[in-house]
Parts: sequence; structure tokens; C-alpha cells
Amino acid sequence: MIEPSAIAHALAEKRIVADESQQRAIDTLCALLKGSRAEAAQREHRGVYCHGLPGRGKSLIVDTIYALASCSKRRIHFHQFIRDINRLVVQAPRSDDRLGDVSRAWLDGVDLLYFDEFHVHDIADAFLIGRFLETALTSGTRIVLTSNYAPRMLLPDPEFHERFEPTIARIERHFDIIAFDGARDYREKCVESTQPRYFAPLDGTREALWTVFAEYEAQAAIHPADIEVAGRSLPITAAGKQLVWVDFDALCGTPRSHLDYLALAERWRGVILDRLDTAMLQRRDVLQRFVWLIDILYDRKHALFMASDRPVRAALEGLDGAHDVSRTTSRLAEMQSHDYVTALERTHRTTDVSSVSSAAPVSGSSTITS
Repeated sequence: MIEPSAIAHALAEKRIVADESQQRAIDTLCALLKGSRAEAAQREHRGVYCHGLPGRGKSLIVDTIYALASCSKRRIHFHQFIRDINRLVVQAPRSDDRLGDVSRAWLDGVDLLYFDEFHVHDIADAFLIGRFLETALTSGTRIVLTSNYAPRMLLPDPEFHERFEPTIARIERHFDIIAFDGARDYREKCVESTQPRYFAPLDGTREALWTVFAEYEAQAAIHPADIEVAGRSLPITAAGKQLVWVDFDALCGTPRSHLDYLALAERWRGVILDRLDTAMLQRRDVLQRFVWLIDILYDRKHALFMASDRPVRAALEGLDGAHDVSRTTSRLAEMQSHDYVTALERTHRTTDVSSVSSAAPVSGSSTITS
């Protein structure tokens, strides 16, 4: 059981006083974590589903309680989960229920599963998620989902929505549904970082980006090259041990998937995104790739330094050509804020103190703790 005073103290350190919906989520999450896994398996409600507009504190509240939970726990982002489960299914021995077998093995020893930014837009993902959640609930795993979507809004495509309704019904039956409906957008109120991270217009940005690169990659030089990322060639301006410098067109303007961005985030702690022509964001495919990139960098608290012809957040206003653009706009605000302390900065500070030349390559964001 988590003491309410510990939660209040942890939130106070983040300058947060819980609003009504956030407090409702805190109380529900604490109730979920009471008792053993076996006891939880006997309850009708074995999970908590937190949904609401971007920036309303869903991840902030759940991250706080997750950090305080003392059970065996795992946190994972949607994109990485889909990639990892698909890989395991391909590698698994044939059986009548290969996905169920893989899900049970994946969940082995996990008492609390935290699924951040839960969403379903693709029918293939829908089948995978449906079977996985069914297995997880049967196993007694306690599940917390955060999402921008109410359960009934998952897989909104009318061609496929009906086929996902059994999973939606399962969520509504076995999860406490908490709507985060507070008026405050925590990301919009952030104070900008003292170190500029976004640069516009493009004239004169080359020197600013070089300064950023040199700060974190003192031993590296600008050296254009082609590298392989997720099995595809990617032309880059430069790469060190912590930062990769790449043009927007090369990273988001050509056919790629979230797998490319996961591979990039597992190899470097930050990205310098150069020559972003905001007119390209009006293309649906380009915009969707940009959304994926921001999602993955944000989830891992990686750094983003960006040079564009005009401010990107302004360019995104009114665009609806991809899923979750509003979340991207909100996250971009936070990612240039003082409160967004990146993995790159933490490593840099540690290096300065210890005089270690570099840290080991960062691993994925999926974590399991016991």
C-alpha cells in the first residue's frame, strides 16, 4: 500500500496540487494496488484506464504512483510494445495460441503493468492488443492504461470499429475509467529552458546547431555519412555517442515507420532535426512520421534540437492529417521547457562530474522492477 502522504509529497516536489479528477485517479490507483496479485485476480475491476486531453496530468499522476509502487512492475510505450510482441510471436514455436503463449511469457512475474499512451488505430494492432489484454486480465496482472481516447473512441475507423468492440467491452467491464477533465494544461504553462532547443527561421541556425553538437560531442566532428537504422539507410550530417544530426526530409520525408525511430532512440539520447520545411507537415504521411518521432523521443525523455523555417507548433495548428497531432503540439511545448530534463543532460552532468568519457548506449523504455 502506498501512503497518501508519500504521493502528496512527490506531487508537491513537482509543484502539483491534484485537482478533482486527478485525486479520483490517485484514490483508484491506490485501491488497485492494495492486496496481493491473487486477491486482485478475484476482483471485477483489475485495472485503471485514465483518459483525457493532452497535458491534463495523466502520465504525471500515474508516473508518480508507479515510482512509489513496491511490487514487480513494468512500464512500456505502445510503439515499443507492438514491435517487441510481434518479434516474439514470429520467433515463438507454433501452437494453437501462439499470441497467448507469448503474452503469458511476457507477463511472467509482472504484478503491475503500466501502458502509457494507449491507442489503437490499426486493425492488426487491435487483434494483438485484444488478445494480450484478455491474457493479462486472466493472469491477474494489474493494469494501468493512459490514453487520449475514451474506450469507446479506440479504433475509430468505422470500417473496423465493430470488430474491436469486444475488447472495448472488456475494458469497460474490468477497468475503472477515469476521465482527466481539469482545465489546466500542464505542458503549456512550462517555463522555457535556458538552453534554446528550437530555432527558426533557418537562416543562421547552422552555427547554433553546431554549438549544441559540440557541447555534447566534444570529440566528434561534422562528418556526413549514411548509416543503417532498422534495416534502412539514413543519411546524416553527423553522429557522436550521444547525439545524431539529421535533416528532416531524410528522417520524416521518406517512407519510414515507428521502428526506425525506436532504433534511433535506442542508439542515441538526442536528435538534432535540421532543415524542417513546415510546409511538408501538410502531407499526411510526413506528419504521421513526425508524430511518431516526437512520441518516442518524449517517452524516453530524449533531447530534441530542431531548426525549422518557422515555429513548428504554429505550423501544426489546424492540421488534422494524422493521429494525435494535439498530443504532439502539447509535447513540443514541454520538450523545450526547463522542467523537461533530458537523458542527454543527465548523462552530460554525470560525465562532467565523474570525467567518464561517455555512457553506455541507452536501452529501451520498457522497464521491469521488482
